[in-house]
Amino acid sequence: MDTLVIHGGRALTGEVAVSGAKNAALPAMAAALLASGEHRLRRVPRLADVATLGRLLGHMGVGVERGRGRAGHELVLSTPGEIRPEAPYDLVKTMRASVLVLGPLLARVGRARVSLPGGCAIGARPIDQHLKGLAALGADIRLAHGYVEATVPKGGLRGAHVPFDVVSVTGTENLMMAAALARGKTVLSNAAREPEVEDLAVALVRMGARIAGAGTDVVEIEGVEGLRPIDHEVIADRIEAGTLLVAAAATGGEIALRGARADHLEALLQKLRESGSRIESEDGALRLRASGRPAAVGLRTAPYPGFPTDMQAQMTTLMAIAEGSAVIEETVFENRFMHVLELQRMGADITVSGRTAHVQGVRRIEGAPVMATDLRASASLVLAGLVADGRTVVQRVYHLDRGYERLERKLRLLGADVRRVAAGRRDGLR
Repeated sequence: MDTLVIHGGRALTGEVAVSGAKNAALPAMAAALLASGEHRLRRVPRLADVATLGRLLGHMGVGVERGRGRAGHELVLSTPGEIRPEAPYDLVKTMRASVLVLGPLLARVGRARVSLPGGCAIGARPIDQHLKGLAALGADIRLAHGYVEATVPKGGLRGAHVPFDVVSVTGTENLMMAAALARGKTVLSNAAREPEVEDLAVALVRMGARIAGAGTDVVEIEGVEGLRPIDHEVIADRIEAGTLLVAAAATGGEIALRGARADHLEALLQKLRESGSRIESEDGALRLRASGRPAAVGLRTAPYPGFPTDMQAQMTTLMAIAEGSAVIEETVFENRFMHVLELQRMGADITVSGRTAHVQGVRRIEGAPVMATDLRASASLVLAGLVADGRTVVQRVYHLDRGYERLERKLRLLGADVRRVAAGRRDGLR
């Protein structure tokens, strides 16, 4: 397995472009199942999760190719008239977002056999809201031998009111795609409001869907007879942008991020400003200038537009070196403080009680070998390495590669001393 070797102590400075959002690209790829023909998606990051969903779509008969647009960030999906409506366990087990094919398959083909996704290191992420919503639209659903086996009545899916018991991003997306081809009107209440949900709605409307209210907690979809192929550019990755902003704040740097959108990052930007950073949005870029040691600020994660759970680990690292003490409360996932044990090994003063972390900032942490446990935890350890004294070796960076497109390259462009060492090699471990 690859590792990242980091020598800390350098302030990040300079300008880089933010990649497209994985969590916007994946549902847009699944949406290609809704219409036959050639679909084009632009600003699609080169990530392990994107490749996994590409293999799953290929299993269903969809041709998936990387185009030459914008240095290989264009994806061309050729959807045939006949689709194999099956998502086997071997392809689904590595990525929970694979369940996004369920809604499109039922809407387009009328049946689906999709493996239940496997476990998740950061906690339970059930798909009961997906199944409840699809059943409300008329699907006959049963669970057998680890699979969701679903069929649609002869007349097809029908519109319905679907109130989510809990906010579910992928649940909202799955139901939006299914309802796009249902008969009549569907109303999703307590819907997810994330920018990625709104971006999927934009893509579906370009395909001919009739959707109103995306980005609010009530989304209305009027079903149509058919959809056309998509041509769509996904939004910038707000979590990658946020990670780089926190890295600059932690190292006392000054950076500009091309393509980052302040309106997608308001909760994070507020906390960074409270901690002492100056942030401006101008000329299509988001600029941050750190001012000395950050001040401690508390936070509580919540569904969008609250503070994103996907930025909690990175902010925990920032608070570990801040002046003062901070209380960080995680409300979305029950097991999302696994990075704390590794930060403690580097000298951080953090105590976890249930879903709350109490962080007493220290002036310095020390480099050490650390091991990533999940995607965002891996990012927090990379950030810790950037500010630590000496050398940090981050193991299991395949977690990082699921959601960040060669993060180490962007960090190097900003002046960081970070190197990827391929499995079986020892160079770079100076």
